[in-house]
Amino acid sequence: STTVTNRAVVTLQHDWPEIYSGETITLTCGIEEGGGSEWEYEWRTPDYYTPPNPRGSMMTSSVRGDYSCKGRLKDGASTTEWSDAFTLKTSGMSCPITPVYTVEPVLTVSPSWTSPGDSVTLTCSVEPPSAGWRFFWYQAVPELPLNYTYELLAGSTTGTEQDSYSLHGQTHTAGYVCRAGRGDPVFYSLYSDVKFVWSGGVNPAASLTVSPHRLQHFSTESLSLSCEGNSAEWRVMKADESGFMSSCSYWGQMTGSTCNTTRASSGVYWCESATQSSNAANITTHSGDVILVSSVHPVTGGHSVTLGCMLRTKDLLHNVDFYKNAKLLPNGVGGELLISAVTKSDEGFYKCRGRNSPPGWYKPLFSPSEHGSRTLHVPHSILCIYFMFWTHKVSEDQSEPSYRPHDQPG
Repeated sequence: STTVTNRAVVTLQHDWPEIYSGETITLTCGIEEGGGSEWEYEWRTPDYYTPPNPRGSMMTSSVRGDYSCKGRLKDGASTTEWSDAFTLKTSGMSCPITPVYTVEPVLTVSPSWTSPGDSVTLTCSVEPPSAGWRFFWYQAVPELPLNYTYELLAGSTTGTEQDSYSLHGQTHTAGYVCRAGRGDPVFYSLYSDVKFVWSGGVNPAASLTVSPHRLQHFSTESLSLSCEGNSAEWRVMKADESGFMSSCSYWGQMTGSTCNTTRASSGVYWCESATQSSNAANITTHSGDVILVSSVHPVTGGHSVTLGCMLRTKDLLHNVDFYKNAKLLPNGVGGELLISAVTKSDEGFYKCRGRNSPPGWYKPLFSPSEHGSRTLHVPHSILCIYFMFWTHKVSEDQSEPSYRPHDQPG
């Protein structure tokens, strides 16, 4: 006769707080005070029953339901009761494991604006964090007219244990993507959103020209963005202040290599071809009556930069005071401020003020840490000059279509 003895227990082999739908998991049937080569095991799952076999563990896709096992000696002299069910449920506080449909990692880049030769750190975060993840790193390669394809970065073929990846000698604007994977066979997360590392430096193989040639524009102005370089086909891209990306076809008219829009809007703009990305320009638009005029191109150490003050009528103000970090500068001449042989000491927040302008023009729109400041990113040996202006509050249209190119095939 067969004697019922001991007790069987189902355990999950992986120390994972979350199991994702479709992920392969390994369950083990343990025999209390027993087990070994003289035992064989039976399994009951949501989909099937397995007859006695010598395998004390099973791999299965994470199908919701109850998983139970029992053990028996091969000579039939002893058996266990069926174990308590190991349950995969969709909800409920009592469930040991809850499969969820997807996991979408979040990629961050630091710094997001670079000078030639900078090092950049990519960080890939998965929530909730758990052991077992490996991280895969990609560069986003433009696929015209609308998409990106992803190319693995060096050393990323089998993933990295670290959730960060360093890029050395960054020289140009580029987009990056990450995803996570774990288990065998590997279960992959979704791709992260594309995150860009911006460079204002001109790339001879791909360059963006902005017309009018300045970083600040009135909200009612038209804007022309032209791409030049070693490609026959281009698209102009924009990332708004929330990070959503869209191409010229959503907010302008692409004709050849030039994008024209009748209403300028704030954002980072750049050109892309199938092989190149251009310099980026961080453009802001304002509904007030005066803007600070500054070049689109970054300031380099030892070179000069000239700032001006422009009315909505497009007239340049000649009776102007310039301020740096809220302090009046004594060297503004004829409506212009010339900063010659730029050095680190020139870094700061700049604004202009017409001396005969109504007081209402001078209400600050943003604090220096917010979007009203303008940044020109320059090589390390130089500086960043932050431009700030006085104006009225801008009402921006946020209904522009979003662009999420991360849904790519694996």
